[in-house]
Amino acid sequence: MTTIEQEQQLRGCRSVEELEDIAREIRKDIIRLTCHAGCGHTGGSLSQVEIMVALYFGVLRIDPERPDWPARDRFILSKGHATPCYYVTLAKRGYFPESLLDTFDEVGSMLQGHPDMRKTPGVDMSTGSLGQGLSAGIGMALGGQWNGADYWTYVSLGCGELQEGQVWEAAMFAGVRRIPRLIGIIDYNQVQLTGRMGDVLSAEPLVDKLRAFNWQVFECNGHSISELLATLEQAKACSDGPVAVIAHTIKGKGVSFMENQFAWHGKAPNEAEAERALDELSR
Repeated sequence: MTTIEQEQQLRGCRSVEELEDIAREIRKDIIRLTCHAGCGHTGGSLSQVEIMVALYFGVLRIDPERPDWPARDRFILSKGHATPCYYVTLAKRGYFPESLLDTFDEVGSMLQGHPDMRKTPGVDMSTGSLGQGLSAGIGMALGGQWNGADYWTYVSLGCGELQEGQVWEAAMFAGVRRIPRLIGIIDYNQVQLTGRMGDVLSAEPLVDKLRAFNWQVFECNGHSISELLATLEQAKACSDGPVAVIAHTIKGKGVSFMENQFAWHGKAPNEAEAERALDELSR
C-alpha cells in the first residue's frame, strides 16, 4: 500500500454519494437509539450529522483499531449532549460494534449520556458541561505544537453554547496566541433548549465577533457534505492561528415535525414518532 493509500485509509475517504448514504443511515440510527433508550438529545444530534460524517469519513486522520494512536487528529464534542450522533458515527467508523448502541445511557454502559474518554474508544475528551471543550482543544493543540506533532485539533461547539463565557475566554486566548492547527466548528442551528437564539440571547454578529478575536472564519451549508469537505480543506490551509467554521444547520434536520422545534432539543421520540420519523428518512 502506498503512502497516499495509507493516508486515504486513515481518513476513511469515500465519495460524496457514499458519505450522503452514511449520513442517512446515521440519522435513522439516531432515531432508533433515542427511541430505544427513551432519552437523548435528538434535535441537536440530527443537525450535527453531516459535520460528523465529513470529519470521520473524510477529514480526520484516525485509526479505529488504535484509538490512542499518538499521531491521530483530535476531536472534541464540546456540545457533549449530542452523543446519539457521536456514538453512531464512532460505531459506523469501526471503534466498537454497532450492537452496543442499544446500551446507550444504561447504568454501566460505556456509552453514557455524555462522552467519557475513560470509557468509550475514540472519545478524546469527556464533555457535557457546556463551554469547556474549546479550552481543552487549545491545550491539545498547544501540546502538539510543543511536541513537534502534526495532528489537527477539531472542536465542535453548539450555537447555544456560545453564550458561555468560557468559550470567549478561550477564543481570546487562541486568537492572541495564534494557536495553530485548531479548528472550531459551530453547529449553527440557532435553536437551543428553550427557544430560538434570537429570542433568548443572540450570538450575532458572530462572524465579526470571531474575527475581532483574531480568528479566521469560514461559513458553509452544514448539511452539504461537499461544502463541508471543501470548507474544512480551506480551513486547514490556514496555518497562522485558529480557524472557525460556521456550519449553518437545521435543528432536527430530516424529520419534518422535529425541524426548528426547540421541544426536540432533549427529547426522545416514542415508538409512534420514531416510526413516522424513520418513514420520512427512508423516502
